[in-house]
Amino acid sequence: MSYVRCQRCERPTCPECQRQAAVGIQCVDCVREQAKTVRSGRTAFGGQIRDGRPVVTFAIIGICVVVYLLQRLPGTDITDRFAFVPALADAEPYRFITSAFLHSPGWPLHILFNMIVLYQVGPFLEQQLGRVRYLALYLVSALGGSVGFLLLANPLNPFSWGASVVGASGAVFGLFGALLIVQRRLGQESAGVIVFIVINFALGFVVPNVAWQGHLGGLITGAAVGLVMAAPVKQHRTAIQIAGTLAIVAVLVVLSVWKLSTAVF
Repeated sequence: MSYVRCQRCERPTCPECQRQAAVGIQCVDCVREQAKTVRSGRTAFGGQIRDGRPVVTFAIIGICVVVYLLQRLPGTDITDRFAFVPALADAEPYRFITSAFLHSPGWPLHILFNMIVLYQVGPFLEQQLGRVRYLALYLVSALGGSVGFLLLANPLNPFSWGASVVGASGAVFGLFGALLIVQRRLGQESAGVIVFIVINFALGFVVPNVAWQGHLGGLITGAAVGLVMAAPVKQHRTAIQIAGTLAIVAVLVVLSVWKLSTAVF
């Protein structure tokens, strides 16, 4: 028989169900109920503070790896069906996003490098922005990378307009752009990130078959989303972030429609 009562509900509680509270003992039911009323902590950007693994980053890496393995299957046409091609952008707009989850099946270093960088940068941004904001940043940056390639493609050049583009590089460069803004907002040193961006962007002009246009589009888009996420406001912060992100998407859509409508064949 228990002689200890919960300080909150005053019901007897056995030793196995006792939990030490600020004052006295509480039962597990009261501890669980009280936890529901405690507001979770928020970062400077409105993200919920969580302990544990960066599930969104791991999910993106997992999807890219699985898709890459499928790309390597004999006879598969996944790459051709979902890669971004400017000439097909009007009829198949889903390619703007799906291309960011594909990689060159004949070049393993392509996916390896992108996933390593994503693993290095993603968890910090996911922790600071929160899972939903971070996922929005990644997807909008991926869209920006494809739009960047589209805007700089030449409709009169079949090698440019009919080029097939794959890779998470545009989205990853978008994370770099947002990282610069987030670090500045937090007062952190960002010289190392700037050097890394410059080196990797320069490689796009040296290494053959690298779509530097997508890197540029992703970087600019990610920085724009980062500015929206890091806006120094508290009231209506979430609404402002949603509206700002949607405005960036709208600009990307308008630019794509304009490019496709003015293309001369």
